[in-house]
Amino acid sequence: MIRQRLTDSLKQAMKERDDRTVRTIRLILAALKDRDIAVRTKTGRQDGLDDQEIVSLLQTMVKQRRESIALYEQGARVDLAEGEQAEIAIIERFLPQQMSDDQIREAVNAVIAEIGATGLKDMGRTMATLKSRHGGTMDFSKASGVAKAALSG
Repeated sequence: MIRQRLTDSLKQAMKERDDRTVRTIRLILAALKDRDIAVRTKTGRQDGLDDQEIVSLLQTMVKQRRESIALYEQGARVDLAEGEQAEIAIIERFLPQQMSDDQIREAVNAVIAEIGATGLKDMGRTMATLKSRHGGTMDFSKASGVAKAALSG
């Protein structure tokens, strides 16, 4: 489904002559094709990446751009940082709606209560359960901080 949305968006951006969007979606599709080839070679799965794996790829691309923005801002290259920010906005169009901080807190507390987590030793189980339930919709760096605070105090 995400794959089709990417293709349709590329066509639309080409019609609208939106160069930034065309370049960004082509980057996404190239990365997707590389991962598809790797998955086929490694596992023999002919269908390539599923939607959850595509979401993970997109999240990685956003994270890389955020790291680049920080470096560009340190180097006083605001123009490059703005370009990266524009790419993030385009990539995020294809990601599922992310959970708010309150929703993350509620989900973490629900999982902790459900699995009976009592201390930091249960951090791994807590995060694994969260990842299985909220794979593409939760920012796990935030969730990790919330879980650590809840389990340590």
